[in-house]
Amino acid sequence: MKYRVIICLSIVLLYSIQCWSQKVVRLYEGKAAGSENWNWSEKQMFSPIFNTQIVYNVTDPTLTVFLPEKSIATGMAVIIAPGGGFHTLSINSEGIDLAKWLNKKGIAAFVLKYRLVHSETDDPVKELMGKMSDPEKMKEATAQGIPMSIADGLTAMKYVKTNAQKFGIDPAKIGFLGFSAGGTVTMGVAYQYDKETKPLFAAPIYPFISEDLANATVPDDAPPLFICAASDDQLKLATHSSNLYSKWHMAGKQAELHMYAKGGHGFGMRKQNLPSDKWVERFYEWLRMQKYIK
Repeated sequence: MKYRVIICLSIVLLYSIQCWSQKVVRLYEGKAAGSENWNWSEKQMFSPIFNTQIVYNVTDPTLTVFLPEKSIATGMAVIIAPGGGFHTLSINSEGIDLAKWLNKKGIAAFVLKYRLVHSETDDPVKELMGKMSDPEKMKEATAQGIPMSIADGLTAMKYVKTNAQKFGIDPAKIGFLGFSAGGTVTMGVAYQYDKETKPLFAAPIYPFISEDLANATVPDDAPPLFICAASDDQLKLATHSSNLYSKWHMAGKQAELHMYAKGGHGFGMRKQNLPSDKWVERFYEWLRMQKYIK
């Protein structure tokens, strides 16, 4: 009987830890500013075109919390913004998979679901591809979406910093990393932060740098950048990364750039048997070189 009680308590404890490690936090108490009249529902699906699970029609921004085991926790955290052209979120390869990898290194992770452009159909990827073939249509569609997504990124930074103690992390050791459109969110945070939202570092991975961000001035106390992309990026975004590196470097700020010959766009945590598969290990080495992790 005694052993049954111990086993039951152990199962309850393990279940509690698992639930807490994937706690979902709403970023706003009510409707977020600018989307008060949005009445569509968030959905998920597997996209054959992207060959991954995607989330779309996000109206209520959230953070999904992934915490490492206390025995290996470093006190550091990374907010992760998946990509998807501001219409979808590649939630696994550019979100959850990275969060779990970081947890194994003792780093807390917060996967951000930021607001997206409304999809009129249940095939958001097809809609996105149609708009991407017409730059003017894409620009029109994202004119409202990009500022909102950046606002959600800044709100996420403020939330994690404010609640750092609750999650067992150091409020001074919170970085921001994003892929593609999530890289736009990342750089929006890196340019537009204040005292409550400044990240320890920013890591844009094959980012799309919007015209507004390309023309923005590097802050005097700009955070260090870790930038990664592939030269054979199908969306022709490789120069967005190289130009960003040059801009930070010319401003006398810290930046490290990894430009792989192959890898394409959207490699995330996928395994393609290419050197780009190891980008996350280079990222971890950079964190240690910066002495963010002992």
